[in-house]
Parts: sequence; C-alpha cells; structure tokens
Amino acid sequence: MICQTLLTHKATPILFTDDTSIIISRPNTHLLQNDLTIIFGQIAKWFQENSLSLNLCKTHLIQFSSKNQNYLDIAIAHRNGFIPKINEIKFLGLHINNTLSWTTHIDNILPKLSSACYATKSVKSYVSQQMLKVIYYSYFHSIMSYGIIFWGHSAGGMRFFRLQKRIIRIMTGCRSRDSYRDLFIDLKILPQPSLYIYHLILFVNKNNGLYTTNNEIHNYCTRQRRNLHQPAANLAQYQNGVLFRGVKMHNSLPAYIKIESHNPKYLKQF
Repeated sequence: MICQTLLTHKATPILFTDDTSIIISRPNTHLLQNDLTIIFGQIAKWFQENSLSLNLCKTHLIQFSSKNQNYLDIAIAHRNGFIPKINEIKFLGLHINNTLSWTTHIDNILPKLSSACYATKSVKSYVSQQMLKVIYYSYFHSIMSYGIIFWGHSAGGMRFFRLQKRIIRIMTGCRSRDSYRDLFIDLKILPQPSLYIYHLILFVNKNNGLYTTNNEIHNYCTRQRRNLHQPAANLAQYQNGVLFRGVKMHNSLPAYIKIESHNPKYLKQF
C-alpha cells in the first residue's frame, strides 16, 4: 500500500526484509523539499497505523549531487527535531558518499585487503600453494570482487591492483621487481583491471533485457547493427556507470564471443 502511494510522488522504494530506502529525484529545490515532507509524512503515518516506530538512530537523509552542483539546503522534520543528514553511508556492503565517487568505499576496503596479505604471509610456510590459492579466493578475492562493476573504473582501483600484486608476490615468493604477467597466468588469477571487465561483461549478458541493439533503433544495414545501442551521455558520471561502460565493453568483444554470449548454454555455466 505504501509503495503505491510513494510512487505517485516520483519516489522509488527499495525494500529489504528489515530495511527500506526511498530515492526521490526532483530538478527543483522547492519540489524536492515538498516531496520529502509528503512522503516522509506518509511513512510515519503508515508506521503508526501498523504499531511500528521509526528508529531515528538508523534513519538518515543523504543528498546526492555532482561536484559541480550547488549544495541544496533541504531537511526533513520529524516530531520535535530533524532527520540526521549524512554525507556517506554503508549500503549492502558498499560505502556510498553524496557525490557518488568511490573514494570512501576504497578507503574502507583497502585495510581489509592489507589484512588478507598479512594473513597469507603468516601461513605461507605451513600450507601448500594450492591452499594459498584457496585462502586468496576466500579472503582477498571475495572482498576485491564485490561490487567491482561499480568502482572498478575509478582511479582508486589501481590501489587494489597494487595490493593484488603484493599478495601474488607473497604466494609465489617472487621479488618486487619481477614481472607479474606470467605469475597471474601460472596461477590462473585475473588481474584487477581484467576482473572488472569480466564482471562487467557478465552483467551485460545476464541483464540483456536492459539493453537494445542498433537494429532495434534503426533499419540501416551497418556493420554495427547487432551491437548494443550506446546511449548519448554528456555527464562523465553516467559514462563511468555500469550501463554505459557495459555497452562499450560488450561491443568491443570479438564477433564470435558476442554470438556465443547470447547462447543460453553459455550463460548457464556462469
């Protein structure tokens, strides 16, 4: 019931078992403030009618904007106070800030990867290299690959790559000046940049309903007619996003791989 009401006010609800996030988008400050007041009033009323209470300690307001936009002075009043306004939050394991950059997430994840390097170095003398690979995938890789399609393009991603090379050096016992290219091949481990591309292409293949091909846009018989349609975008923030970069990566694949990737048998193996 509340979801239907919220949608009439240009709000998008994101529901989980014990958590609700409401995304409101408006080009005008006055309209945005008005929608915030109306929608939050509906939420508070629904809670009251269902004998629930709003936990103000876990309820926050975050205002997303680009670095070039002016800061908007908006607030949500509740009872005798206001909902706390924050600049960053942890959402489903991803640290998101109000400018939608990934510096906050990277700064929070790097210490965990450093701990994984230390743990690997501590047990190296007692286990085989095969077991070291198991530790790598269960500890280091699982952390590094989570959400990589979102932050993998950022400049901070190279900090992950440096730590990945460090743990590879620990696992193989090589020197810091030795070439890492053959080590990644021998261990059958994807470097961080390649892992980003791999997960991005998998996302496109598993969510091809989000995309359209060029021959669905026009009837011209061009060489790129079977490629995914690349939407026009002026904002660099959108161009670095999953949807835009996913199309770019997919279209750059060799033709035979793109044909195989649309085969249901191919997708099942992932």
